Amino acid sequence: MLFFQTFNLSFIYNKYSYHSQSLFIFSKKILILQHFLLAFFWVSYCVIHTILAASNIKLFFEKKSGKFFRYYRLSYSIFAALTLAILLYYQFSFESPQMINSFVIKYFAFFILVLPGLGIMLVTIFKYFRFLSGIRSLYSSAPISELKTDGIHRYVRHPLYTGTILFIWGLFFIFPLLNNFIAVFVITFYVLIGVSFEEKKLESEFGKSYKTYQSKVPKFIPYFGKKDK
Repeated sequence: MLFFQTFNLSFIYNKYSYHSQSLFIFSKKILILQHFLLAFFWVSYCVIHTILAASNIKLFFEKKSGKFFRYYRLSYSIFAALTLAILLYYQFSFESPQMINSFVIKYFAFFILVLPGLGIMLVTIFKYFRFLSGIRSLYSSAPISELKTDGIHRYVRHPLYTGTILFIWGLFFIFPLLNNFIAVFVITFYVLIGVSFEEKKLESEFGKSYKTYQSKVPKFIPYFGKKDK
């Protein structure tokens, strides 16, 4: 009798352990799938962003929308903000493993990356908000075709990208989760690749003026010494 009781308890325990292990493996697979989907969604977001910003796509919408094309940038900004909000909601909707655990790194990341990055972003957005967001189209139909070389653009050609990269990497080191790393990595790669296409478009639009500007002002990292001519 004791033998059968012991056997039943052993069988129940083994069955419970098997189901627990199966559940753990299933949960792990789901977690891996969620992170792959997150990477796919971030890549898709960046690709769509690039397509909608392309000159030929803008030309297509200009022909189709006529006088309403003045609202293209505003519509694009609203669409980008909404899709970004949905993407971030998904990113933080599931648990993600921690990659780094260091208070010192978090401390330095806040002061060396987050604060400078946020400051650069705010300065750039505050100065060019009406143009960047498309809000200017609500009260003016005149297109802007002016090369910006004053203000913060005297130090770097792409201050918003510089600030963004500093800021998001700083946030990653403060919240070093795998999902955050995926987002930061994709955004950084997108910026580094996308800025090359953007510069070609600016060269085509402004010609010699932009090439002269390129020769005097660095792309991302400012220098404050005299440059040899």
